[in-house]
Amino acid sequence: MKLLRYILFVIAVVSLQSGLAQRSDYQPEFTVGVKGGTTLSRVSFTPTVTQSLLLGYTGGVSVRYIEEKFFGLIAEINFTQCGWNETFEEDPYTYTHTLNYVTIPFLTHFFFGNHVVRGFVNAGPQIGLLLGDSYKSNFDIYNLPEFSQKSKVKEIYTMDIAHRFDYGITAGAGIEFRIKKTHGIVLEGRYYYGLGDIFKNRKKDVFAASHSQIITVSLGYLYHF
Repeated sequence: MKLLRYILFVIAVVSLQSGLAQRSDYQPEFTVGVKGGTTLSRVSFTPTVTQSLLLGYTGGVSVRYIEEKFFGLIAEINFTQCGWNETFEEDPYTYTHTLNYVTIPFLTHFFFGNHVVRGFVNAGPQIGLLLGDSYKSNFDIYNLPEFSQKSKVKEIYTMDIAHRFDYGITAGAGIEFRIKKTHGIVLEGRYYYGLGDIFKNRKKDVFAASHSQIITVSLGYLYHF
């Protein structure tokens, strides 16, 4: 499983580098932008932790350069909120753990359409640095109650985040509306699959895997130079 994740990451990086090498006579476009939106996230744990999607938010700035017809490159710096929302079946307990990251995706940008309306697909690698984390629960994590679900991984409540650096691949699609000549509005949905683990994953550790999965829906503004 780890090998597959590393292979996917390498493929994403190679696709980005191959895009850098392309040139044509297409009239270049350069844009900067800001965006904000909502995240729906979970953490894929092995062994499994029952959970539902955690609602968060994201926002950031972007730079886009287009030199090929139908093809360009994007770099972003975002604040991204993610984590997990554990579920307890019949028990009246709640537990959420929120992770706050600075995330930096490097994306290939494939688009189609005209100068007024464009559809697009973005894909590439993403790195992230954990700024901090917090949890909310309606029980004492240091004096746990009896859970109906006997397979609960109880150690999770007092574990510190071990790896502050995250990396993975992200891809999404959306639509851009050009307003006049220099302004644009962008609506995008994106999915991120983390290749790094937030907890230690040695044989003696609690989790063999703990990587983030994030769905993002955002609305942005672009300024065209």
